[in-house]
Amino acid sequence: MYYIIYPLLWLISLFPFRVLYVFSDAIYFLVFHVFAYRKAVVLSNLRIAFPDKTDAERIVIAKQFYHNMIDTFVESIKFITLSKKQALQRSSANFEVLDQALSTGKPVFAFGCHQFNWEYVNILFPQHLNVPFIGVYMPIANRAFDRIFYDFRKRYGTVLVPATQFKNQREELLKEQYVLALAADQNPGHPANAYWLQFFGKPAPFVTGPAKGAIKADAIVVMAEMQRLKRGHYHFAMRILTESANSFEPAQLAALYRNELERVIRQDPANYLWSHRRWKYAWKAEYGEVR
Repeated sequence: MYYIIYPLLWLISLFPFRVLYVFSDAIYFLVFHVFAYRKAVVLSNLRIAFPDKTDAERIVIAKQFYHNMIDTFVESIKFITLSKKQALQRSSANFEVLDQALSTGKPVFAFGCHQFNWEYVNILFPQHLNVPFIGVYMPIANRAFDRIFYDFRKRYGTVLVPATQFKNQREELLKEQYVLALAADQNPGHPANAYWLQFFGKPAPFVTGPAKGAIKADAIVVMAEMQRLKRGHYHFAMRILTESANSFEPAQLAALYRNELERVIRQDPANYLWSHRRWKYAWKAEYGEVR
């Protein structure tokens, strides 16, 4: 399957961005208006997050979300042949925050979230850092697509580790100073083994690994916000959440991240991945306190 899919995507990736965005607009029409892909999930999530908005306002957010999501898909195809120069022209970051953090000699945990277009991080960050940039990712179920994405994500120096293998490789990977990038808004596999936090006013489970790992390493924790400047152009805005993670309890650090996550989503609601079921699980008393 890989040898069928890859040549086709490689050919598509040769088109300039302006042509790919024509494809994106056509796909948007089919996905939103014809097939209504996960439309009920998106609108349900938006009703939970923004109960003060009207249905019409939430529809506007949903439409822009679908545009952003599909742009990210076609941009990801473009990454197959995208040059480093082109990528750096389309992305930027306030690296002085990371420079300040790394000057202490401590490791850095960069807590991100599912904002568009997160794929640029794998090109942009390794070019600037003089320590390993480690990305923990969830493998794609389709093996052909997983191989394609793995290849372009690691091309410029990102050390990629599947979340399923991170525990076994942790000691070797983290023995020297590093920047570890984590999408800390993943849904946990088991809701009983999670931090339950009020997220936009409704209980939601948060994975425990990022907070526990940062505390164990006494890392500097940075929030990495992905700002969409215009179509195809992005800025990574980083700010330090704490210079000493072990001054927090794990659930407290998770709650600090939750606060930042809500802030960045409210700032640009359409740039967050609303098609995943953030409130997939219902809280039960045996799960413990909701913070």
